[in-house]
Amino acid sequence: MINSRNLGELLPAVKARAEAFIAECKRQGIEVLITSTYRDHESQAALYAQGRTEPGSKVTNAKPGQSWHNWRVAFDFVPIVNGKAQWGDAALFKRCGAIAESVGLEWAGRWKSFPEMAHCQFTGGLMLADFQAGKTLEAIA
Repeated sequence: MINSRNLGELLPAVKARAEAFIAECKRQGIEVLITSTYRDHESQAALYAQGRTEPGSKVTNAKPGQSWHNWRVAFDFVPIVNGKAQWGDAALFKRCGAIAESVGLEWAGRWKSFPEMAHCQFTGGLMLADFQAGKTLEAIA
């Protein structure tokens, strides 16, 4: 199973924006930790099972192949203060979300259905169906 935290696992256009996000957060005095980048289908299946057929709370509505992480165009993060993850600090996530948007990322904290404060992505306007049909971000810088 692969559930990476490595920015190198992202497509180049996404990696560049993720690096810009981290740098701008740092410039604004916010430390962020990348918690997930690429996930293979097996890892996505395990996350999808959580809260359904496995113990724990539901953390995703995406089945394997339906997560942006499976296509190397998304990452999750958490702000860090004094060495501790700030999962419950909505205001800090909103600051990070604004920074993400300023560098060309989509911040999932604005999603109407299943908002995810810790999720950013860059799809270049492509939809999941486009990736599933074989389209790529190769032509997008």
